[in-house]
Amino acid sequence: MSEIYTKIEIITRPSKLEELKDALMDIGVEGMTVSNVLGSGKQKGHTTKYRGADYTALLLPKIKIEVVVCKTPVEKVVETAQSICRTGKIGDGKIFIYRVDNIYRIRTGESGSEAIN
Repeated sequence: MSEIYTKIEIITRPSKLEELKDALMDIGVEGMTVSNVLGSGKQKGHTTKYRGADYTALLLPKIKIEVVVCKTPVEKVVETAQSICRTGKIGDGKIFIYRVDNIYRIRTGESGSEAIN
């Protein structure tokens, strides 16, 4: 196994999901996992009215897109995500990069790049 695998997690606004998903597929990202998550950062939540009383939601809804790449350059994924998700306002999100030692497909037992596709 001489190939390098990288996991990229993109946490951003739910409204950016469809556009980001399409853009990632256009650059060759073949699979992804999408989760609804709650988070808090510089945004520090928001205050709304609920039954006449102020209510502060400290955790805001976000989406997390996880991809593992081998052939698609990590920089291209990051540039694509930034160009789609950047509004210039607090709450645009974060991108995390991790090294992956190996990948296994449970159904077939394949590993490495064969298990990604």
